[in-house]
Amino acid sequence: MPTSPHKQSRRMSLVEALVNIAVGYGVAVAMQILAFPLFGLDASLEENLALGGLFTIASICRSYLLRRIFEALRVQPTPSTSHCYEHRPSARL
Repeated sequence: MPTSPHKQSRRMSLVEALVNIAVGYGVAVAMQILAFPLFGLDASLEENLALGGLFTIASICRSYLLRRIFEALRVQPTPSTSHCYEHRPSARL
């Protein structure tokens, strides 16, 4: 699979993570409101919003850190995997 010569900047990684989390926050709060009663949990709207906020903070950190780790792995192959980037004609089976 060809890769783009341009890598995603740290800033755009954060923007992507924040947009993803903002959408996820709304879905998560809605799911909490729907699912908590099924488990006998009674939480007010304010409690659901606050709990969603805590999980959102954790999710932003997780998404950003994982994005940076994977970007570093993509850009800097290790010596054991550098052979994967060499061009070799494919053999027919």
